[in-house]
Amino acid sequence: MLRIAVPNKGSLSGPAAEMLHEAGYQQRRESKELRIVDPVNEVEFFYLRPRDIAIYVSSGKLDIGITGRDLLIDSAADAEEILPLGFARSTFRFAAKPGTANGVEDLKGKTVATSYEGIVAGHLADRGIDAAVVHLDGAVETAIELGVAEVIADVVETGTSLRNAGLEVFGEPIMKSEAVVIRRTGADGEEPKVQQFLRRLQGVLVARTYVMMDYDCRVEQLEKAVALTPGLESPTVSPLHNEGWVAVRAMVPAKEAQRIMDDLYDIGARAILTTAIHACRL
Repeated sequence: MLRIAVPNKGSLSGPAAEMLHEAGYQQRRESKELRIVDPVNEVEFFYLRPRDIAIYVSSGKLDIGITGRDLLIDSAADAEEILPLGFARSTFRFAAKPGTANGVEDLKGKTVATSYEGIVAGHLADRGIDAAVVHLDGAVETAIELGVAEVIADVVETGTSLRNAGLEVFGEPIMKSEAVVIRRTGADGEEPKVQQFLRRLQGVLVARTYVMMDYDCRVEQLEKAVALTPGLESPTVSPLHNEGWVAVRAMVPAKEAQRIMDDLYDIGARAILTTAIHACRL
């Protein structure tokens, strides 16, 4: 069986389970379950702390895992990213009291508090900045108020909590993170079960990104219509009973669907509709 590590809690857990369910895999019914077997798909899922997943995968005890890119890099584990999943996106940045620093070059000689010591230490070393890094678990905003550090480095979403603490972000982002599928570095990338798993997840990503669009149009407007809906390879075009009309079907980006429908209507297309895609293979 394919052995897969899945986050057991936090912002990664729910979306990961939802994606796996959409991909056709059985998921746990109770949060206390630490391991389940999906015999139909020949997969065994292990529910682990997100921070530990890269370590387990790098050991070779588990074949692949789902975790955050930030957690993968921070762990320094012998594992690599093989597929970004598009959820749990975040930006990692420096923050401090106004006037403390304008960029990473101003951190020389300062102390930085963070829950991601590996990321921050690596980022500073890559830029030749000699600064101390203090590891703290949980919220790090109070580190500055209590004099533990002059600067913090943390995940920033809206920035509200930082502003409430009297802090502001500065400099370029340290990194951008999201949920990713990982495997042990150097593992067989062509292993059939792993490839099948990746195809299923890629199918979910495509299904979430595209919708199927159907419409009728006059033959003389077909070229203009096809230019608006080229599909992935090309659209499906079928003659209608009424002479001079054709039915067209194509996948279009979901975020552009309303604009495309307007443009099709303007060139004379009618009976325009969209339907959700629940699964696909490209």
